[in-house]
Amino acid sequence: MGAGKRSLVATAVGLVCAVTVLGGAGGAYASPAPTPTPTPTPSVTLPPNKDLEAVHKRLEKLYHDAAVATDAYNAAEEEAERQSDEIVELAREIVKGQERLAELKDRAGAAARAQYRSGGLPPTARLWLSDDPQAWLEGVSRIRQGEKATKGLFAEMTRTQQDLELYAKDASAQWTKLEASRKARAAAQKKIEQQIAAAEDLESQLQKEEKERLAELEREAAAKAQTSWLDSGVLDDSDGSTTAQGERAVEYATAQLGKAYEWGAEGPGTFDCSGLTSAAWAAAGVTIPRTSQQQWEQLPHIDIADMRPGDLIVYFDDASHIAMYVGDGKMVHAPRPGRTVTIAGAGSMKILGVVRPGA
Repeated sequence: MGAGKRSLVATAVGLVCAVTVLGGAGGAYASPAPTPTPTPTPSVTLPPNKDLEAVHKRLEKLYHDAAVATDAYNAAEEEAERQSDEIVELAREIVKGQERLAELKDRAGAAARAQYRSGGLPPTARLWLSDDPQAWLEGVSRIRQGEKATKGLFAEMTRTQQDLELYAKDASAQWTKLEASRKARAAAQKKIEQQIAAAEDLESQLQKEEKERLAELEREAAAKAQTSWLDSGVLDDSDGSTTAQGERAVEYATAQLGKAYEWGAEGPGTFDCSGLTSAAWAAAGVTIPRTSQQQWEQLPHIDIADMRPGDLIVYFDDASHIAMYVGDGKMVHAPRPGRTVTIAGAGSMKILGVVRPGA
């Protein structure tokens, strides 16, 4: 969140707290939550005899868990932004309501002062003391108009005060939700950092030759999965055509090749997996959800056989990774910490399904 947004939210919170006295609206801050149980740091001990297959599986598990936590972080971040915007908007409404209420009170005060200057007699009493018949008739009309205006004034004051109480209540509820989103974001960030640190620690225990062999094992596993996927004939009827928007999205994504993966990042210098896909489609003029799980849940699903460049391929049963199809059985993605945006076989990982932005 930028400094300007933080300043607006802080101002909004101050207004909310001040206005809650109007009607006994609930407090603007969430009650303290119980202290969360610390997440244990994952084990990073090398398996017996440095079994590189086992190391490979353990690293995959650690980075997968980091990806899941990254999705949770991104979702909490997005929700916090939305709630902050709502608080700021409610604060604006509160300010307008306060100004309107002050104006109405000034009008009511002016009417009271006018009555005091006239001797304190109500208009009806002064009218009956008049000995001018024409003035009496005109006075009756003015009194009726005045009484109607006065009733309208007090009715508007009541409505304005009720609106202020409602805005304060809504803002208080949004602040409580914002605090919950911030805690969820902090918890996800801690989980991400723990998983990545554990993976890096595990890799640091390997010798240079072992790291090279581990990388070779990863390439072999990816190539085997890709070959099996292509041999299934799933893309035999694909013609490789796409839309103008799809082309622009692919152009953007492939222009990011070589840029580092960074969890929570959506460009322009670094990306996580869903940050890359959402930024690419934004460059094509289409807004899509921020996280891989949201993209899977909210975008139209299509058959893999109908896949075309620009479509998004979702991986693993929990939709924790996402990439963009670029044609010829390949995809571009931001793989994981320590890697860069790259092109790989679209079938090199377990595919959950395919979604199509802009459909």
